[in-house]
Amino acid sequence: MNKKYGLLMLTFFCGWFGLMAQEGYKIEVTLDNYNNDTLLMGYHYGDKQYIKDTVIVNSEGKFVFQGTESLDPGVYLMVMRPDNNYFQLLIDNGDQHFSAQTDAKAPSDKMKLQGSKENELFYGYMSYLAAQRPKAQGLQEQIKAASESEKTQLQGELKKINESVAQYQKDLINNNQSSLAAAFVKSFVETPMPEFTGDEKEVQMQRYRYYKAHYFDNINLADGRLVRSPFLFQRIDYYLNKLTPQHPDSINASIDYILEKVAPAEDTYKYYLVHFLNTYAGSKIVGMDAVYVHLAENYYATGKAPWTEEEQLKKIVDNGKTLKPLLIGKIAPDVKMMEIDIEGTIAAEEEENEYRRWRSKRDITLHETATPYTVLFIWDPDCGHCKKSMPKMIEFYENYRDKGVEVFAVCSKTYDGIVDCAKYIKEKDGMINWINAIDPFIKSKYKTLYDIKSTPQIYILDENKEIISKRIGAEQIAEVMDKILEMKEKEAKGE
Repeated sequence: MNKKYGLLMLTFFCGWFGLMAQEGYKIEVTLDNYNNDTLLMGYHYGDKQYIKDTVIVNSEGKFVFQGTESLDPGVYLMVMRPDNNYFQLLIDNGDQHFSAQTDAKAPSDKMKLQGSKENELFYGYMSYLAAQRPKAQGLQEQIKAASESEKTQLQGELKKINESVAQYQKDLINNNQSSLAAAFVKSFVETPMPEFTGDEKEVQMQRYRYYKAHYFDNINLADGRLVRSPFLFQRIDYYLNKLTPQHPDSINASIDYILEKVAPAEDTYKYYLVHFLNTYAGSKIVGMDAVYVHLAENYYATGKAPWTEEEQLKKIVDNGKTLKPLLIGKIAPDVKMMEIDIEGTIAAEEEENEYRRWRSKRDITLHETATPYTVLFIWDPDCGHCKKSMPKMIEFYENYRDKGVEVFAVCSKTYDGIVDCAKYIKEKDGMINWINAIDPFIKSKYKTLYDIKSTPQIYILDENKEIISKRIGAEQIAEVMDKILEMKEKEAKGE
């Protein structure tokens, strides 16, 4: 064989095997002053942390994490027993074969790395900040105690430190633009706030709008690595819950904006769509089911959640359709029922025909209740929560009936239990005074229309039967009604 050719082939195969050897991951960790034989590898994912692997120290005193498949990029945790103290390592594509040595008692301060540019950048930055921080804090303390003549010089020194930190950040970002470390550092760089003109209130509003509009300037939401970081969830959560007005329409707009930005990163998009749906499905805040409906209607029903199993998808979409007519601001579904004859029903208890063991006064519909406010109250005489709620509801009615409030109370029993409704109403002083309705054979389908899965249920409607509030407790209803009346009074005054 030609020696030159053989040398080329040898070089090729050595290079090929070298590449093969770099597949997967191998992270060697040496810990001084660590008396436990076990080390855990965890990772951030959204707002939680999960364990990826657990290893036992080897004969060389090293903890070796390795696998044939590469780790998903992100911020990983080396978790120490027994107190679960940890230090962080950055894991990126192509940077998963390296070693780290540090002291278990001060892991960030004494970190030594070999073979990982990502972590050299990250810990170099952390070390630089740690050196600058006491200098800045010392100057700030001096400035507080300094005379006016001394402050100028001290403030100048502090400014130089801040400028030095800003330049360090800028250089790290510009020289390592595709690195995870640069993305991490950049996320903490704030966009400068311009000067605004106007009175104090106008300037404050302009600053808020600018800050919200530029909040994500230094975070690439389409970077799929960031879902496995400790800061992305915090930033998105702050944007949605602090910078966004807590009204369903505003929240929906912010969610749409976030999901559009994260869409190129499939894992991040999936995580946040599921997270938002679960958050607003379980929200106890009145009216936030409108966000759930928005997500069900605009994402799940339109094929934008392809990972969802068919049965679960149908449930989500159907729930959205059920809840949509019941949102705040919608006209409450009208239902035709009967007003129960209390004495007649009790007297008919021994009626031979079980279908005749109740009596009604008249047919009645929810919408024909001609009052400024109608409280739809669905209850059951066997329901423990209903029994606790009833004294509050009676007290509420006595205090607000002269303020234009009527209670349309629906006993949820069917024909064979209406006598129980009648007896309960008769026993409770005050219940007899409001409208007591029944639907013996559920012809109105009110349980479906109003998504009744439990009792009691309370809806407050205005004179047009528009839903003002709903699914509140009897202990809250007086407070809510006071706010409604107060707002109405302000509107009447043009305030």
